[in-house]
Amino acid sequence: MKFTAEQIAGILEGDVVGNPQAIVSRLSKIEEGAEESLSFLSNPKYSHYIYTTGASVVIVNRNFTPDHEIKTTMIKVDDAYGAFTKLLEFYNETKMSRKTGIEQPSFISENTTYGENLYLGAFSYIGVNVKIGSNVKIYPNCFVGDNVEIGDNTILFSGAKISSETIIGANCILHGGTVIGGDGFGFAPNPDGTYKKIPQIGNVVIEDNVDIGSCTTIDRATMGSTIIRKGVKLDNQIQIAHNVEIGENTVIAAQTGVAGSTKIGKNCMIGGQVGIAGHLVIGNNVRIQAQSGIGKNIHDGETVQGSPSFGLADYSKSYVHFKNLPKIVADVEEIKKQVIKKSDNG
Repeated sequence: MKFTAEQIAGILEGDVVGNPQAIVSRLSKIEEGAEESLSFLSNPKYSHYIYTTGASVVIVNRNFTPDHEIKTTMIKVDDAYGAFTKLLEFYNETKMSRKTGIEQPSFISENTTYGENLYLGAFSYIGVNVKIGSNVKIYPNCFVGDNVEIGDNTILFSGAKISSETIIGANCILHGGTVIGGDGFGFAPNPDGTYKKIPQIGNVVIEDNVDIGSCTTIDRATMGSTIIRKGVKLDNQIQIAHNVEIGENTVIAAQTGVAGSTKIGKNCMIGGQVGIAGHLVIGNNVRIQAQSGIGKNIHDGETVQGSPSFGLADYSKSYVHFKNLPKIVADVEEIKKQVIKKSDNG
């Protein structure tokens, strides 16, 4: 699709400086700009690129004034970064909205209902008694089990697997390879050392506006529900175990694992490769630094790091000493030598 600088300025409520009829058909970084591309400049350290970029149009902040002549057309806005993000969203929605209809081969079981503008990609399977809202996009090779509910405007990208009884809210995005509602990891030891599987008969509930990254797995509850509250953002390759609850607007980075029945509060930020043990309570507004190991409850507002984790301030102080440990040991050995020498000399 092609747009003029004038049309883009209208979308962004910006002002054109240069050619209002300049054409753009794609987006680019300012340092990689080419003819008919649109870029943005918000970080001052990239300012020199505006004089050399090949981009036809560049979005800039209103207070930006070039030091000398530039070739590109500028669109001046209050917040260049925010405006470019808005354009990305507009472009993505425009691209997504073109997908409608049911491709073949695909399979829809009996008693399934769906709203307007459904897109169902080829080789997808929809189980019995599934309820799908309006404007839902289900890309090729997806599996949706029996009695699943999917809210309006939700997107399932290729290869997503949604097990039976799962409830997914509106405006959610599930990326490729996600598995929602698989068996929880529940086994009971037998006297002979083997294990007996405990049936996992619960489900997963995902509320509105949740994003789930590629190859993330969320296990169904043993009984009751594993719950992902509204606004949660999960990165790629995260493991959420049975009966976990994650509070509103919590963000978790890649390769984190949360063991069974742990409750995580609202507005938490959890770094990558964090391990959280089972049956814990993590408070609201908690910050957990990357690669931390969490083995005990964390109170509201705490920031922790380490394995096992403890307060960030104490961790930072301790780490300084840890880095200096060889020197500290050498100093201690030297002191010991001096003490022994004085003792020998009477």
